[in-house]
Amino acid sequence: MDCRVEGSEEVENERSSSPAGIQSPAMDRNPSPPPEAADGKTDGDVDAIGDTVYSKHWLFSTLTRLINMVTEHSEVNSDGPMQLPDDDEEDLCRVWDMAMDKDVAAFLQEFKATDILLGVIAKSRCQRLTEVCVGILGNIACFPATCLTLSQNEDLGAVLLLLLGDTDPPTLLETCRLLLTCVSQKDVCSLWLQRIRQRTSVRSNLFFIMCSSTNTDLLEKVGELLDKLFDLDEELMKSWITAQPSEEEEDDDGSQSRLDVASCLLEAAKQLRSESPNGLEVYLHALQLLTTVDEGIQTLAAPDGPGKAVWNFVCDVVCEDLCQPTDLPAVLQEQKSILVQAFAVLHALYRCQDQWCSRSDTSLPLIGTVLRVLQFHSEVKDEGTKDEQLQTLAEIAAEFLADICSHIPKDTVADLVKNGYLTEKTALTAAASLAQNFRTSFQQLQSMLSETDPQMADMVRKQFTV
Repeated sequence: MDCRVEGSEEVENERSSSPAGIQSPAMDRNPSPPPEAADGKTDGDVDAIGDTVYSKHWLFSTLTRLINMVTEHSEVNSDGPMQLPDDDEEDLCRVWDMAMDKDVAAFLQEFKATDILLGVIAKSRCQRLTEVCVGILGNIACFPATCLTLSQNEDLGAVLLLLLGDTDPPTLLETCRLLLTCVSQKDVCSLWLQRIRQRTSVRSNLFFIMCSSTNTDLLEKVGELLDKLFDLDEELMKSWITAQPSEEEEDDDGSQSRLDVASCLLEAAKQLRSESPNGLEVYLHALQLLTTVDEGIQTLAAPDGPGKAVWNFVCDVVCEDLCQPTDLPAVLQEQKSILVQAFAVLHALYRCQDQWCSRSDTSLPLIGTVLRVLQFHSEVKDEGTKDEQLQTLAEIAAEFLADICSHIPKDTVADLVKNGYLTEKTALTAAASLAQNFRTSFQQLQSMLSETDPQMADMVRKQFTV
């Protein structure tokens, strides 16, 4: 099942502003409103865009200057790099920020800014200029009406998907943000999904970014985009799981590099582990989505597949980063969302891991973490607090524990008791989680406990009879 608990980010949260570190001190405000006219009215009454103080004339002149600048450069030196003057960069960044306003976005669309910016991107020999233009389009796309018009531009759709093969991280970031904005809007998502299905380079480009980039912001946005695509289109996800390497994925020696989706997701997750808990959660959810289809399970379960590497990584995250014995309840409360994804991935992998290791090898710290989560949920429930997300986590943890306990050997139970993972308190919690719905697992745990710690087994027996 898809264990996403929280919805995806609202489209409005995808609006971006020009990078603050590049702006001059004057860049932290919008263009000043025009001065008052002699009759007491301002020229801005006529010149203003909608209800804003932004000037139509200023916007016209800025975009016109941009067109002329790019045209002149392409005529004089079509192949050489282009330098964006500081003043022009500041003005374009103002447009970028202004486009976050609904009235400005609508005016830009009415003024055919999409075609203008597309032409600039096509001719641009300046990475910063390309980034800013895509950023402006990204803000325009945040509003349903303007997003619809923008999305219907076939040339723009083709260029944006080609930009995923760019080498400039800021440009890639803004491109992914724009694409995520579009596929998140129901009126146009099917159009973009169709384009993405038809262009196989999208898959290889996103895979390459996940495997090679160390840019945290870019990896986060690529993860959000891929996660959204898989969430919306299961058939697309299946095709990307089973896709064979294409010609563009050939190495210099002619051999084909196998960029499978699970391995790429894993590499990106490793990069984000210490830098971005939110980004890590997105990648864990994408991995969990793979386990909801047979094609994903088959790939992960294959003896030479990525399943074991994914299992080891997620185990390390759970046992070393999350839900530690010394963590306060508030910390566990904050971690519940990422734990939902991590446990869902581990549970799915556990059911198919016989291909690459024995289930009896399941680490004691992992079982201890499952018990700790169930104990935390039990304590919250006793307080009368209702928490749907925590309830979801507890249900996944209980199913996971049931599978672990269904064939748990005596030595493992003894080691759990010896190392303090299985105490009278956690044994009662485990029994409460298993007794009602997982009878066989409860009986196996009780039987092994009777052989290793009769006193604890007797205590559980008095509390629960199956």
